[in-house]
Amino acid sequence: MTTMAIVGAGQRLGAAAARQFGCDGFDVALVSRDQDRLDTLAAALDKDGVTARGFAADARDPLALGAALDAAAAALGPIEVLQYSPAPQGDFTEPLLETTPAGFAGPLELLLHGAVTAVHTALPDMRFLGRGTILFVSGGGAARPRPARAGTSVAYAAQSAYARMLHDTLAGEDIHVAQLIVPGTTTPGRPGHDPAALAGALWAIHRDRTGFRHFADGPGA
Repeated sequence: MTTMAIVGAGQRLGAAAARQFGCDGFDVALVSRDQDRLDTLAAALDKDGVTARGFAADARDPLALGAALDAAAAALGPIEVLQYSPAPQGDFTEPLLETTPAGFAGPLELLLHGAVTAVHTALPDMRFLGRGTILFVSGGGAARPRPARAGTSVAYAAQSAYARMLHDTLAGEDIHVAQLIVPGTTTPGRPGHDPAALAGALWAIHRDRTGFRHFADGPGA
């Protein structure tokens, strides 16, 4: 059995993606900061027939994140699919002219440095398997920077550049890297933002293995 690891696993998209991939044969490692919430989510998934376990770590802490993903692989099996989708904190969205150099540090730690840590930890498993998928779920600032949300816009742009380079570099190893851009928040029942529909889109990206950038509310590019 192989594992899907979700960094930034919450009650909406994380839970929906876990159900989607879990029902299609993956064990699921749930990674976020709160172990109690992870245990609650894992128990709910278990009732749906999905094998899932929580591994608490802050994505901004490289040592903790790497240790959590290593523990997940040891407990559940090698990581074949990595979803990187932590939600930015509210204080990451200051306006451009109010954002100091220090104000960019947190968004970059979460959205770029954490992504690099997750990829470096999971990639050996994918190479061992001879296949893999890395899915980045990014905010709208990745494609259309917003001066009102300078920190996350810059950090998502950096994440996009990193992901695109991974897409090109790893394609020859049958490791597909893709980005799903979701403007705004996930909201049940809202077209283009419904968690279950987004989870289905992530599954289709994993299955079809075509293209790099995909939009929640439109065709890929």
